[in-house]
Amino acid sequence: MRYNTYADPVLDRACELRGNEAWLRLRLESEHSVIVPVWRSRNLVAGMEMPRAVTMRTPEARALIESSEVTVLLGLRGETAYFAVDISGIGETDLPSLPDEGKFVDLRAVGANMDRGEAAILAYAKGIMHWHARHRFCGVCGSPAEIREAGHLRKCTNPGCGAMHFPRTDPAVIMLVSSGDRALLGRKAEWVEGMYSTLAGFVEPGESLEQAVAREVMEEAGIAVANIRYHSSQPWPFPASLMLGFHADALDDEFVRNEQELEDLRWFTRDELARGGAGIASRPRSDSIARRLIDEWVRAGS
Repeated sequence: MRYNTYADPVLDRACELRGNEAWLRLRLESEHSVIVPVWRSRNLVAGMEMPRAVTMRTPEARALIESSEVTVLLGLRGETAYFAVDISGIGETDLPSLPDEGKFVDLRAVGANMDRGEAAILAYAKGIMHWHARHRFCGVCGSPAEIREAGHLRKCTNPGCGAMHFPRTDPAVIMLVSSGDRALLGRKAEWVEGMYSTLAGFVEPGESLEQAVAREVMEEAGIAVANIRYHSSQPWPFPASLMLGFHADALDDEFVRNEQELEDLRWFTRDELARGGAGIASRPRSDSIARRLIDEWVRAGS
């Protein structure tokens, strides 16, 4: 099975061990455990041309662990425990010396060029730290919410409330709409010049994924679709989504662009995309499921 970027299942999430405080203490004290630092939503990476994740064993990361605002058990890789630590409270000028000339960078800038397993671990760490940063207080009563279950639960400290809050991710559909030998791609004004991509949008409450696909295409392009079929999914912690990929057939070639959503909207032929159209030539690698949807559609017609 081929996984999308950030989705490779390299860690056993060990959910049955999250409540075992004695086991967690031993693993955090073990010299073999691996620490994955996150600083202000950035991951520690060395090298930009051939980027690689920079992690540390617990002895060299002791200062980071002690200064961490949040420590989360990510899981096990074999017998080795992986923990993410959020050190966002440390000022930029006070960051300790980092191994391998590592720098804290935006994962999207390097993820497509990284080892897929490493990229998946960094995305996991980044995503769960984003959730913690925004759920320090109970969403029911506003009281502080303390960390439980090795970072996979926050519980309200108010005895009269006691609400439990679990990490959440926002489902979003992303779809390649096609009509015969053409695919419908749009671009937003803030994107890199010349870049077009598939349509996408968040799933609304009370809505199925298929309904979300149809609604988003109608909202952005004014086109009804049929034969909606699932492709694959991708964790997308930028900041907190799960992308659900689909194909759909357009029932009409005439579109009406939503000017508030899109700067441009165009049909591209397979040949145009195969020759690098829609900005693909200037973006030879991409971490997004959108690129996979496009590439596989182009190859299917060859």
